[in-house]
Amino acid sequence: MNKPVKLAFAAAAALLAVSTASFAQKADPSKGSGYVIGAESNIVKSANGLCWRTGFFTPANAVAGCDDDLLPKPAPAPAPAPRVAPPPPPPAPAPRPAPAPAPAPTSEKVTFAADAFFDFDKSVVKPEGRAKLDELVGKIKGITLEVVIAVGHTDSIGTDAYNQRLSVRRAEAVKAYLVSKGIPANRIYTEGKGKKQPVADNRTAAGRAKNRRVEVEVVGTRPRG
Repeated sequence: MNKPVKLAFAAAAALLAVSTASFAQKADPSKGSGYVIGAESNIVKSANGLCWRTGFFTPANAVAGCDDDLLPKPAPAPAPAPRVAPPPPPPAPAPRPAPAPAPAPTSEKVTFAADAFFDFDKSVVKPEGRAKLDELVGKIKGITLEVVIAVGHTDSIGTDAYNQRLSVRRAEAVKAYLVSKGIPANRIYTEGKGKKQPVADNRTAAGRAKNRRVEVEVVGTRPRG
């Protein structure tokens, strides 16, 4: 190589060194920057994407995007608190035993011949009738009484109006006797059907005798034995 070329090369190298050194001094050590800062206040990077460091660089100057491996690692996330299983629910209370069903009301119907209870065309209870009603009272006192229904009936002889009144009077006579024996009056219901509900043929004497009757129905609950 001739001498002029050597001088030119040396001059260029010296100029480059001065230029590089001058460029590197753009970093402001008072701000702690360890990188070369460009005209737009950005860090100068090489063609390979590496940040240019200055002579003031220390790991404390590392910034993200340049020296990520020198940055302090974030503290690991705290381990999640262990899940505590909720306590088991308290045992369900034992079901209460079902109450015993209430006894169903019972109904008992007794039919008495009116002729045995009353004299002809009368509504006063005869001794034979009182004896029968006494037996009925004994049965009533053995149950939880709900209602007593006394219904009077007649045969077909006579007018409808007369037989209706007679049947009511006889039903009321039965009620009065039962009340005298201690049966509550508000538990006794009376009704007269006259000759409207025959149970036998009114064309015969035997049939008419069956139609002259008093029906007593007792509704109540018997205690379990």
